[in-house]
Amino acid sequence: MDSILVTDLCKTLGDFTLDHVSFCVPQGRIVGFIGENGAGKSSTINLILDELSADTGEIKVFGESNSHCSVRNDIGVVFDECNFHDVFNARLVGKMLSGIYSSWDDELYYDYLKKFKIPEKKPIGSFSKGMKMKLSIICALAHSPKLLILDEATTGLDPVVRDEILDLFLEFIQDESHAIFFSSHITSDIQKIADYVILLHQGKVIFEEQKDDLIDHYGILKCRRSEFSSLSPDDYLIFRQVNTGIECLVKDKEQAKRKYMNMIVDNATLEDIMLFYIKGGTPCED
Repeated sequence: MDSILVTDLCKTLGDFTLDHVSFCVPQGRIVGFIGENGAGKSSTINLILDELSADTGEIKVFGESNSHCSVRNDIGVVFDECNFHDVFNARLVGKMLSGIYSSWDDELYYDYLKKFKIPEKKPIGSFSKGMKMKLSIICALAHSPKLLILDEATTGLDPVVRDEILDLFLEFIQDESHAIFFSSHITSDIQKIADYVILLHQGKVIFEEQKDDLIDHYGILKCRRSEFSSLSPDDYLIFRQVNTGIECLVKDKEQAKRKYMNMIVDNATLEDIMLFYIKGGTPCED
């Protein structure tokens, strides 16, 4: 069973439209959700959480409609800002949340506070951004969810704190009944921990791929403008003009190296791949 299954999701918000968005989040996997600001990532998450109503399409969580009350205890949600009032402290937050979630685990909560050195009695307003984010994630985990939904949860954090939090996500996913849906524009975080990657651009899913396939197989072929006409359109996905010539995103870098031995073929990062689509490259026409 998929933790999340989105099928032909459409939603118009002013002059923006999510256009027949479909994807899945398998159990036991981390799925990275990437795209530029304004691509529709947060709107998609709000639809999954039933904070918005879809115009058309279907969203299932653990095989049930996302509006079904029984699925909500099994979802932990973390946004890019801590939503607890500055005058609260971690002890008061734990007490409040224990009355909301039937599956709240006080022992687990305080174990996490100790592990991540979050003070119990200091006001949250005195916390650093990293401490606030850790507290938000601890709260999301302390009611033992099966699914974590993260919307820019590592944005604005220093590299050391981000690394700690990514390790926590990897620890969470060791239970193969768990899953993480991780929206972020920090593609290096997605590249480090995700099993699958979905690219959303202008409200449409551009691809849904295994992360390792993207990193292991995709590449960037570089050639002079005079050489570009010698390339077969079947050998690249999209191209763009740069000061030094033409760069092409290829789906099989080893094949490209063998076929075009006089041209440079570099590895492509997840950020490289995303930017090819977002910054207005020219796709190869079928």
